[in-house]
Amino acid sequence: MSPEQLQRQVALVEAVLFVSKEPVEPGRIMEFLEIQDIAEFEKILEAMEKDYLLERPERGLQLKRSGGGLQLVTKPDLHDELKRFFTVKQSAKLTLASLETLSIIAYRQPATLAEISDMRGVNSTGPVKNLLQKKLIRITGRKKVPGLPALYATTQEFLVYFGLNDLSELPSLEELTELFEEKEQPSLFK
Repeated sequence: MSPEQLQRQVALVEAVLFVSKEPVEPGRIMEFLEIQDIAEFEKILEAMEKDYLLERPERGLQLKRSGGGLQLVTKPDLHDELKRFFTVKQSAKLTLASLETLSIIAYRQPATLAEISDMRGVNSTGPVKNLLQKKLIRITGRKKVPGLPALYATTQEFLVYFGLNDLSELPSLEELTELFEEKEQPSLFK
């Protein structure tokens, strides 16, 4: 592929990602560009990343692999200024109950409401409804036990919300345990 062709392909990928509200699957972009070879497509992505991060670090965007797809996102170091400009809505935040519920579902999926409530020690109907409304979880089926309770699992929106490409990027339970144990240790120097 000539340098001119490469720049044209980069421009097309950039345009597709710019107008898309959600991450776009690489296969869909490859089909659009009529590219069969994954290595050729990776060259296009490498050229984009190089342009955004190395050659022109002053740019405000970067290429991100998120939710199993590709997305153009703002650079993290600009987030504080952008928050001031857009005045982020407080309603976009999740409550502690919703975060607890979402964590259980993310690590134990699929999980029933009874299993979630049992792990939390309280009724979790409200947080589950909240997470369903925000489309961070979905019903994936029914558990084959008496009553056929609904099974809940995370969605692609969950991955996008937390900036994950897939569930394998979630920290392990051991890592989380170590992190919380470190934070709970009192400091002698404060």
